[in-house]
Amino acid sequence: MQKSAVLPQVRVAPELRQNVEAALVAGETLSDFVESAVRRALDYRTLQTQFVAQGQAASEHFARTGQSFTTEEVLGDLRQMTQRRRAELKGKPTP
Repeated sequence: MQKSAVLPQVRVAPELRQNVEAALVAGETLSDFVESAVRRALDYRTLQTQFVAQGQAASEHFARTGQSFTTEEVLGDLRQMTQRRRAELKGKPTP
Protein backbone atom coordinates (compact mmCIF):
# COMPACT_ATOMS: atom_id res chain seq x y z
CA MET A 1 0.00 0.00 0.00
CA GLN A 2 1.38 3.37 -0.97
CA LYS A 3 1.48 5.91 1.81
CA SER A 4 0.16 9.26 0.69
CA ALA A 5 -1.29 10.88 3.81
CA VAL A 6 0.75 12.68 6.46
CA LEU A 7 0.02 12.92 10.17
CA PRO A 8 0.74 16.26 11.81
CA GLN A 9 4.11 16.85 13.40
CA VAL A 10 4.19 16.30 17.13
CA ARG A 11 6.47 18.37 19.32
CA VAL A 12 7.95 16.41 22.21
CA ALA A 13 10.57 16.94 24.87
CA PRO A 14 14.09 16.12 23.65
CA GLU A 15 14.46 13.35 26.23
CA LEU A 16 11.31 11.62 24.92
CA ARG A 17 12.71 11.63 21.41
CA GLN A 18 16.03 10.28 22.69
CA ASN A 19 14.21 7.50 24.57
CA VAL A 20 12.20 6.57 21.48
CA GLU A 21 15.28 6.55 19.28
CA ALA A 22 17.06 4.35 21.82
CA ALA A 23 14.14 1.89 21.73
CA LEU A 24 14.16 1.45 17.95
CA VAL A 25 15.01 -2.02 16.71
CA ALA A 26 17.51 -2.62 13.92
CA GLY A 27 16.21 -1.23 10.66
CA GLU A 28 13.29 0.56 12.26
CA THR A 29 12.86 4.25 11.61
CA LEU A 30 11.30 6.83 13.87
CA SER A 31 8.46 7.09 11.35
CA ASP A 32 7.92 3.31 11.52
CA PHE A 33 7.76 3.50 15.30
CA VAL A 34 5.28 6.38 15.30
CA GLU A 35 3.07 4.71 12.70
CA SER A 36 3.04 1.49 14.71
CA ALA A 37 2.18 3.38 17.91
CA VAL A 38 -0.67 5.23 16.18
CA ARG A 39 -2.07 1.96 14.79
CA ARG A 40 -1.94 0.31 18.23
CA ALA A 41 -3.60 3.31 19.87
CA LEU A 42 -6.33 3.29 17.23
CA ASP A 43 -6.90 -0.46 17.72
CA TYR A 44 -7.15 0.10 21.48
CA ARG A 45 -9.63 2.96 21.08
CA THR A 46 -11.74 0.87 18.71
CA LEU A 47 -11.86 -2.03 21.18
CA GLN A 48 -12.61 0.37 24.02
CA THR A 49 -15.50 1.91 22.08
CA GLN A 50 -16.89 -1.54 21.24
CA PHE A 51 -16.60 -2.62 24.87
CA VAL A 52 -18.52 0.42 26.09
CA ALA A 53 -21.19 -0.07 23.42
CA GLN A 54 -21.64 -3.72 24.43
CA GLY A 55 -21.94 -2.71 28.08
CA GLN A 56 -24.53 -0.07 27.25
CA ALA A 57 -26.49 -2.53 25.12
CA ALA A 58 -26.45 -5.08 27.95
CA SER A 59 -27.61 -2.46 30.42
CA GLU A 60 -30.45 -1.38 28.12
CA HIS A 61 -31.42 -5.03 27.54
CA PHE A 62 -31.59 -5.58 31.28
CA ALA A 63 -33.66 -2.41 31.75
CA ARG A 64 -36.13 -3.60 29.08
CA THR A 65 -36.36 -7.28 29.99
CA GLY A 66 -35.09 -7.65 33.55
CA GLN A 67 -33.11 -10.64 32.28
CA SER A 68 -29.64 -11.03 33.74
CA PHE A 69 -27.14 -13.79 34.41
CA THR A 70 -25.37 -14.75 37.60
CA THR A 71 -21.61 -14.69 37.85
CA GLU A 72 -21.65 -18.47 38.11
CA GLU A 73 -23.61 -18.79 34.84
CA VAL A 74 -21.26 -16.47 32.97
CA LEU A 75 -18.12 -18.13 34.33
CA GLY A 76 -19.56 -21.57 33.59
CA ASP A 77 -20.21 -20.59 29.97
CA LEU A 78 -16.71 -19.15 29.65
CA ARG A 79 -15.19 -22.34 31.08
CA GLN A 80 -17.14 -24.46 28.60
CA MET A 81 -16.03 -22.25 25.70
CA THR A 82 -12.42 -22.53 26.86
CA GLN A 83 -12.62 -26.30 27.24
CA ARG A 84 -14.14 -26.69 23.75
CA ARG A 85 -11.46 -24.51 22.20
CA ARG A 86 -8.68 -26.37 24.00
CA ALA A 87 -10.10 -29.67 22.74
CA GLU A 88 -10.20 -28.28 19.19
CA LEU A 89 -6.59 -27.11 19.42
CA LYS A 90 -5.31 -30.33 20.96
CA GLY A 91 -5.54 -32.18 17.67
CA LYS A 92 -3.97 -29.38 15.64
CA PRO A 93 -0.22 -28.85 15.29
CA THR A 94 1.03 -25.59 16.71
CA PRO A 95 2.35 -23.10 14.15
